[in-house]
Amino acid sequence: MKIKILIPVYNDWKSVSKLIDEINNLSIDQEFLISIMIVNDASSHDRQDEEKNLENIQSIKILNMKKNQGHARCIATGLKYIFEKEDFDYVIPMDGDGEDRPEEIKEFLNQIKNSNNKPIVGERIKRSENLIFKICYQIHKLITLTFTGKSIKFGNFTCLPKITVEKMVNEKATWNSFSGSLSKIEKDFLSIPSARGIRYFGPSKMSFSNLLKHSLSIISVFRSAVLIRSALFIVFYILFIKNNASLITATPLILLLVMIYSISNLALRENMEEFDNSFKNIEDTTKIK
Repeated sequence: MKIKILIPVYNDWKSVSKLIDEINNLSIDQEFLISIMIVNDASSHDRQDEEKNLENIQSIKILNMKKNQGHARCIATGLKYIFEKEDFDYVIPMDGDGEDRPEEIKEFLNQIKNSNNKPIVGERIKRSENLIFKICYQIHKLITLTFTGKSIKFGNFTCLPKITVEKMVNEKATWNSFSGSLSKIEKDFLSIPSARGIRYFGPSKMSFSNLLKHSLSIISVFRSAVLIRSALFIVFYILFIKNNASLITATPLILLLVMIYSISNLALRENMEEFDNSFKNIEDTTKIK
């Protein structure tokens, strides 16, 4: 069974090198053939050439992008490239910095045997960030559930059968939000418990502003449900505060309108034409194994 591990990277080559070593050192059943696809998001410094003895990895290919487009679009381009040009059975997208723990790949592979071609997601059970970030992350999940009706407890770290990859590359939301798109096209998942790892090198790149954009991007995938629920909230909230209206009591409405405006803008990123033409942003491919 052919497994493709898809890793987006921007400048963090040192971490990716360590991740590849750790994947190679996993004790994986011989029925699985592991290959790695790296999407280089127009890094501003070059990868250092290294001689590695990677006996447990079949091949490693790098897609070098002409211009930086961000994490979600790197994964989208990688999925499209793998689906159209590679021979595979499953794709495992994962971060290259250590926060997606390589040892959990084995848990994905164990689940494949009884998955009946369902996607498998890594449900976060533990995070490694500070308390404030953890609180913000819980708020993000609550807001997403409230306005979309979706409880999304996973990120990019998943294991996707070929049939799901095909759906993903034909869904415009994939160009904007990986987890939002996957939740939209698939209703039935299997899951493994996934603890957020600690970055191999340097601090986490997931800032509060990045988390906010990530959260709103997911919500924007389900904007129809958001608009309906928001309209109902506005009607009931106005009736609730009509005898006590003030700038303070109107604050939730203002914040809601700001959120609707933001997700409307983010929804414009769902551009199927750009997604279909994403290969035009590939400068070249480099095969290092």
